[in-house]
Amino acid sequence: MKERTAQMRWEARTQGPLLVLAVVFGLAYAVLIVLPDAPAWVHRSCLFVEWTVWGAFALDYLVRLWLAPCKWLFVRKHPLDLLAVLLPLVQPLRLLRVVSTLLLVGRRARMAPQITLTTYVAGAVVGLMMFGSLAVLAVERDAPKGNIRTLGDAVWWSFTTMTTVGYGDHSPTTGLGRVLAVGLMLSGIALLGVVTANIAAWFISRFERDDAEERRQTALLEALTREVGELRAEVARLSAVQAAAPGEPAVPPPTSSPTP
Repeated sequence: MKERTAQMRWEARTQGPLLVLAVVFGLAYAVLIVLPDAPAWVHRSCLFVEWTVWGAFALDYLVRLWLAPCKWLFVRKHPLDLLAVLLPLVQPLRLLRVVSTLLLVGRRARMAPQITLTTYVAGAVVGLMMFGSLAVLAVERDAPKGNIRTLGDAVWWSFTTMTTVGYGDHSPTTGLGRVLAVGLMLSGIALLGVVTANIAAWFISRFERDDAEERRQTALLEALTREVGELRAEVARLSAVQAAAPGEPAVPPPTSSPTP
Protein backbone atom coordinates (compact mmCIF):
# COMPACT_ATOMS: atom_id res chain seq x y z
CA MET A 1 0.00 0.00 0.00
CA LYS A 2 2.90 2.35 0.72
CA GLU A 3 4.46 1.78 -2.72
CA ARG A 4 1.12 2.24 -4.44
CA THR A 5 0.53 5.47 -2.55
CA ALA A 6 3.97 6.71 -3.55
CA GLN A 7 3.21 5.87 -7.20
CA MET A 8 -0.06 7.79 -7.06
CA ARG A 9 1.71 10.78 -5.48
CA TRP A 10 4.36 10.72 -8.20
CA GLU A 11 1.74 10.58 -10.96
CA ALA A 12 -0.20 13.46 -9.41
CA ARG A 13 2.92 15.63 -9.06
CA THR A 14 4.27 15.00 -12.56
CA GLN A 15 0.96 15.29 -14.42
CA GLY A 16 1.12 19.02 -15.05
CA PRO A 17 4.87 19.32 -15.84
CA LEU A 18 4.72 16.43 -18.33
CA LEU A 19 1.79 17.98 -20.19
CA VAL A 20 3.71 21.28 -20.38
CA LEU A 21 6.72 19.39 -21.77
CA ALA A 22 4.44 17.79 -24.35
CA VAL A 23 3.36 21.25 -25.53
CA VAL A 24 7.02 22.29 -25.75
CA PHE A 25 7.73 19.15 -27.77
CA GLY A 26 4.94 20.03 -30.18
CA LEU A 27 6.31 23.54 -30.67
CA ALA A 28 9.84 22.26 -31.31
CA TYR A 29 8.56 19.69 -33.77
CA ALA A 30 6.49 22.32 -35.59
CA VAL A 31 9.39 24.76 -35.87
CA LEU A 32 11.58 22.18 -37.59
CA ILE A 33 8.93 21.53 -40.26
CA VAL A 34 7.39 24.97 -40.73
CA LEU A 35 10.81 26.66 -40.86
CA PRO A 36 13.03 24.26 -42.79
CA ASP A 37 15.41 27.11 -43.71
CA ALA A 38 16.01 28.20 -40.12
CA PRO A 39 19.59 28.48 -38.85
CA ALA A 40 21.42 25.33 -37.83
CA TRP A 41 21.36 26.24 -34.14
CA VAL A 42 17.56 26.39 -34.24
CA HIS A 43 17.41 22.87 -35.64
CA ARG A 44 19.88 21.61 -33.05
CA SER A 45 17.92 23.25 -30.24
CA CYS A 46 14.64 21.75 -31.42
CA LEU A 47 16.19 18.29 -31.70
CA PHE A 48 17.61 18.67 -28.20
CA VAL A 49 14.15 19.65 -26.91
CA GLU A 50 12.56 16.63 -28.61
CA TRP A 51 15.00 14.16 -27.10
CA THR A 52 14.81 15.87 -23.71
CA VAL A 53 11.00 15.62 -23.61
CA TRP A 54 11.12 11.99 -24.69
CA GLY A 55 13.74 11.35 -21.99
CA ALA A 56 11.49 12.95 -19.38
CA PHE A 57 8.60 10.67 -20.32
CA ALA A 58 10.92 7.65 -20.35
CA LEU A 59 12.19 8.58 -16.89
CA ASP A 60 8.62 8.96 -15.71
CA TYR A 61 7.85 5.44 -16.93
CA LEU A 62 10.90 4.01 -15.16
CA VAL A 63 10.02 5.76 -11.89
CA ARG A 64 6.44 4.52 -12.04
CA LEU A 65 7.73 1.02 -12.75
CA TRP A 66 10.08 1.24 -9.76
CA LEU A 67 7.29 2.48 -7.47
CA ALA A 68 4.78 -0.13 -8.67
CA PRO A 69 4.14 -2.89 -6.10
CA CYS A 70 4.16 -5.56 -8.82
CA LYS A 71 6.60 -4.79 -11.63
CA TRP A 72 5.44 -7.48 -14.05
CA LEU A 73 1.79 -6.56 -13.58
CA PHE A 74 2.63 -2.90 -14.25
CA VAL A 75 4.39 -3.82 -17.51
CA ARG A 76 1.44 -5.97 -18.59
CA LYS A 77 -1.06 -3.20 -17.85
CA HIS A 78 0.95 -0.51 -19.67
CA PRO A 79 2.19 -2.09 -22.93
CA LEU A 80 1.79 1.11 -24.95
CA ASP A 81 3.92 3.04 -22.47
CA LEU A 82 6.73 0.50 -22.81
CA LEU A 83 6.42 0.51 -26.60
CA ALA A 84 6.53 4.31 -26.67
CA VAL A 85 9.70 4.31 -24.57
CA LEU A 86 11.46 1.69 -26.71
CA LEU A 87 10.46 2.90 -30.20
CA PRO A 88 12.95 5.78 -30.54
CA LEU A 89 15.76 3.53 -29.27
CA VAL A 90 15.09 0.87 -31.88
CA GLN A 91 15.18 3.33 -34.79
CA PRO A 92 15.90 6.97 -33.88
CA LEU A 93 13.50 8.54 -36.38
CA ARG A 94 11.79 11.82 -35.58
CA LEU A 95 8.43 10.35 -36.55
CA LEU A 96 8.85 7.57 -33.98
CA ARG A 97 9.60 10.17 -31.32
CA VAL A 98 6.37 11.90 -32.28
CA VAL A 99 4.39 8.66 -32.05
CA SER A 100 5.97 7.69 -28.74
CA THR A 101 5.35 11.11 -27.21
CA LEU A 102 1.72 11.09 -28.37
CA LEU A 103 1.22 7.66 -26.80
CA LEU A 104 2.76 8.72 -23.50
CA VAL A 105 0.85 12.01 -23.38
CA GLY A 106 -2.41 10.24 -24.17
CA ARG A 107 -1.79 7.69 -21.45
CA ARG A 108 -1.07 10.30 -18.80
CA ALA A 109 -4.02 12.44 -19.91
CA ARG A 110 -6.40 9.49 -19.47
CA MET A 111 -5.04 8.97 -15.96
CA ALA A 112 -5.81 12.54 -14.88
CA PRO A 113 -9.11 12.62 -12.93
CA GLN A 114 -9.67 16.31 -13.67
CA ILE A 115 -9.68 15.72 -17.44
CA THR A 116 -13.15 14.82 -18.65
CA LEU A 117 -13.90 12.70 -21.67
CA THR A 118 -14.93 15.71 -23.75
CA THR A 119 -11.69 17.55 -23.00
CA TYR A 120 -9.64 14.45 -23.74
CA VAL A 121 -11.36 13.83 -27.07
CA ALA A 122 -11.05 17.48 -28.11
CA GLY A 123 -7.37 17.52 -27.19
CA ALA A 124 -6.78 14.24 -29.00
CA VAL A 125 -8.44 15.56 -32.16
CA VAL A 126 -6.38 18.78 -32.13
CA GLY A 127 -3.17 16.93 -31.36
CA LEU A 128 -3.66 14.33 -34.05
CA MET A 129 -4.56 16.94 -36.64
CA MET A 130 -1.55 19.07 -35.77
CA PHE A 131 1.01 16.26 -35.67
CA GLY A 132 -0.58 14.49 -38.63
CA SER A 133 -0.39 17.66 -40.72
CA LEU A 134 3.20 18.36 -39.77
CA ALA A 135 4.31 14.77 -40.27
CA VAL A 136 2.72 14.39 -43.71
CA LEU A 137 4.08 17.77 -44.77
CA ALA A 138 7.59 16.74 -43.77
CA VAL A 139 7.26 13.50 -45.74
CA GLU A 140 5.41 14.73 -48.83
CA ARG A 141 6.82 18.22 -49.34
CA ASP A 142 9.94 17.05 -51.19
CA ALA A 143 8.34 14.01 -52.88
CA PRO A 144 8.63 14.12 -56.70
CA LYS A 145 4.93 13.47 -57.26
CA GLY A 146 3.66 14.90 -54.00
CA ASN A 147 0.73 17.31 -53.97
CA ILE A 148 0.94 18.36 -50.30
CA ARG A 149 3.37 21.26 -50.47
CA THR A 150 2.12 23.78 -47.89
CA LEU A 151 0.93 23.68 -44.31
CA GLY A 152 -2.59 24.63 -45.44
CA ASP A 153 -2.72 21.65 -47.79
CA ALA A 154 -1.53 19.39 -44.98
CA VAL A 155 -4.14 20.67 -42.50
CA TRP A 156 -6.91 20.28 -45.09
CA TRP A 157 -5.75 16.75 -45.86
CA SER A 158 -5.64 15.84 -42.15
CA PHE A 159 -9.15 17.19 -41.58
CA THR A 160 -10.67 15.31 -44.52
CA THR A 161 -8.77 12.14 -43.58
CA MET A 162 -9.77 12.14 -39.91
CA THR A 163 -13.41 12.69 -40.80
CA THR A 164 -13.14 9.90 -43.42
CA VAL A 165 -14.45 12.26 -46.12
CA GLY A 166 -11.47 11.95 -48.40
CA TYR A 167 -12.10 14.42 -51.25
CA GLY A 168 -8.99 13.20 -53.04
CA ASP A 169 -7.69 16.65 -54.00
CA HIS A 170 -4.69 16.03 -51.71
CA SER A 171 -3.30 12.58 -50.98
CA PRO A 172 0.07 11.15 -49.96
CA THR A 173 2.19 9.51 -52.62
CA THR A 174 5.03 8.03 -50.55
CA GLY A 175 4.88 4.84 -48.54
CA LEU A 176 5.47 6.58 -45.20
CA GLY A 177 2.84 9.18 -46.06
CA ARG A 178 0.29 6.44 -46.72
CA VAL A 179 1.18 4.81 -43.41
CA LEU A 180 0.46 8.15 -41.74
CA ALA A 181 -2.84 8.33 -43.62
CA VAL A 182 -3.88 4.88 -42.36
CA GLY A 183 -3.02 5.81 -38.79
CA LEU A 184 -4.91 9.08 -39.05
CA MET A 185 -7.96 7.38 -40.55
CA LEU A 186 -8.07 4.75 -37.82
CA SER A 187 -7.60 7.38 -35.13
CA GLY A 188 -10.37 9.52 -36.63
CA ILE A 189 -12.78 6.58 -36.75
CA ALA A 190 -11.95 5.69 -33.14
CA LEU A 191 -12.47 9.25 -31.91
CA LEU A 192 -15.73 9.63 -33.83
CA GLY A 193 -16.86 6.36 -32.27
CA VAL A 194 -16.03 7.70 -28.81
CA VAL A 195 -17.97 10.90 -29.48
CA THR A 196 -20.96 8.97 -30.85
CA ALA A 197 -20.93 6.58 -27.91
CA ASN A 198 -20.71 9.48 -25.46
CA ILE A 199 -23.69 11.24 -27.05
CA ALA A 200 -25.70 8.00 -27.11
CA ALA A 201 -24.84 7.33 -23.46
CA TRP A 202 -26.03 10.83 -22.54
CA PHE A 203 -29.36 10.30 -24.28
CA ILE A 204 -29.78 6.86 -22.71
CA SER A 205 -29.04 8.19 -19.23
CA ARG A 206 -31.50 11.04 -19.80
CA PHE A 207 -34.20 8.61 -20.92
CA GLU A 208 -33.46 6.36 -17.94
CA ARG A 209 -33.85 9.29 -15.54
CA ASP A 210 -37.14 10.23 -17.17
CA ASP A 211 -38.35 6.61 -16.97
CA ALA A 212 -37.32 6.39 -13.32
CA GLU A 213 -39.22 9.59 -12.52
CA GLU A 214 -42.26 8.32 -14.40
CA ARG A 215 -42.13 4.99 -12.54
CA ARG A 216 -41.85 6.83 -9.23
CA GLN A 217 -44.88 8.97 -10.00
CA THR A 218 -46.81 5.89 -11.14
CA ALA A 219 -45.97 4.10 -7.89
CA LEU A 220 -47.13 7.13 -5.90
CA LEU A 221 -50.42 7.23 -7.82
CA GLU A 222 -50.97 3.50 -7.26
CA ALA A 223 -50.29 3.88 -3.53
CA LEU A 224 -52.70 6.82 -3.37
CA THR A 225 -55.33 4.83 -5.26
CA ARG A 226 -55.00 1.95 -2.79
CA GLU A 227 -55.34 4.31 0.17
CA VAL A 228 -58.43 5.92 -1.35
CA GLY A 229 -59.93 2.46 -1.92
CA GLU A 230 -59.20 1.45 1.67
CA LEU A 231 -60.77 4.68 2.96
CA ARG A 232 -63.89 4.06 0.86
CA ALA A 233 -64.16 0.52 2.21
CA GLU A 234 -63.80 1.78 5.77
CA VAL A 235 -66.46 4.47 5.21
CA ALA A 236 -68.82 1.87 3.72
CA ARG A 237 -68.25 -0.45 6.68
CA LEU A 238 -68.92 2.29 9.21
CA SER A 239 -72.05 3.35 7.30
CA ALA A 240 -73.30 -0.24 7.37
CA VAL A 241 -72.70 -0.48 11.12
CA GLN A 242 -74.54 2.77 11.76
CA ALA A 243 -77.44 1.67 9.57
CA ALA A 244 -77.75 -1.60 11.55
CA ALA A 245 -77.79 0.21 14.92
CA PRO A 246 -79.17 3.73 14.40
CA GLY A 247 -79.31 4.46 18.13
CA GLU A 248 -75.63 3.86 18.64
CA PRO A 249 -72.82 6.08 17.48
CA ALA A 250 -71.06 4.92 14.32
CA VAL A 251 -67.70 5.28 15.97
CA PRO A 252 -67.33 4.57 19.69
CA PRO A 253 -65.90 7.46 21.67
CA PRO A 254 -62.29 7.07 22.75
CA THR A 255 -61.78 5.83 26.29
CA SER A 256 -59.67 7.97 28.54
CA SER A 257 -56.55 6.29 29.82
CA PRO A 258 -56.13 6.09 33.62
CA THR A 259 -53.92 8.71 35.18
CA PRO A 260 -50.67 7.16 36.41
